[in-house]
Amino acid sequence: MKKLLFLFLAIGILGCKKSEKKETAKAEKPAVKLYQLVGGSILVKKLEVFSQDTTYTGQQKQFTDAYYVISHPKGNLMWDAGLPEQLVMPEPYDEPSGVYRIQRPDSLVNQLKSIGFKIEDFDYFAMSHSHFDHTGHANYMKDATLLIQENEFNSVLGDSIPEKNPALTQLTKVKKIKGDFDVFGDGTVVIKYTPGHTIGHQALYVEVAGLEKPVLLTGDLYHFKENRVHKRVPSFNYDVAQTIESMNKFEAFAKEKNAEVIIQHSPLDYQKLEKLLK
Repeated sequence: MKKLLFLFLAIGILGCKKSEKKETAKAEKPAVKLYQLVGGSILVKKLEVFSQDTTYTGQQKQFTDAYYVISHPKGNLMWDAGLPEQLVMPEPYDEPSGVYRIQRPDSLVNQLKSIGFKIEDFDYFAMSHSHFDHTGHANYMKDATLLIQENEFNSVLGDSIPEKNPALTQLTKVKKIKGDFDVFGDGTVVIKYTPGHTIGHQALYVEVAGLEKPVLLTGDLYHFKENRVHKRVPSFNYDVAQTIESMNKFEAFAKEKNAEVIIQHSPLDYQKLEKLLK
């Protein structure tokens, strides 16, 4: 009888210890902070370019152009880089194609200062992709390590490219990745491979301290709500079928993680995340 009592006590103690370990693991989760900044304003004057058909012909839509700072105990990551700083001007600029009216509100230095950061504070820099509205101030991040899909790197900075993207040529510290990448090795900040918009497009998953749900930044997998709902693909995407496949995988992952999806060009999603981060 005493032996049985001892056995039950031992099992109970082990169970408590396991429970304590689980609670400790939860408590020790890194305190990751996320900051959202405005890298530009984009009025799309010809919205039809954001579909493969004539769905949006004659329509316009206002985009924001957000970029993000992720602060982790192991280092800081900047995600995307907004519009070029030449566009910090009193009046917006109508670019030659007639599709976009663009403007940037302030410089990177001033915007970082508003949240207590300096350019030198960043260990990593990553872009969802290498289009002009995501590489604007990338040249300032030359001391950070660029995290980029190998195929995206080859498409904009590879040896065979005659005219390399000028915003990226000063980034000499490069880590080429293939597929998903856990930035800090603990699952809290993960680059998700979502090709199609460009050959090496990527999204970003962040477990933010204090938020009930993790945040999932879309990059340009989607540009606005309707395109997400109807899985509409812009006319200028690298690969339509690949985009749809990435959308499906993205949605499955978002559901699995119960993530708060933030469409980076959506003013409404910008406001939503702003409220969550307060």
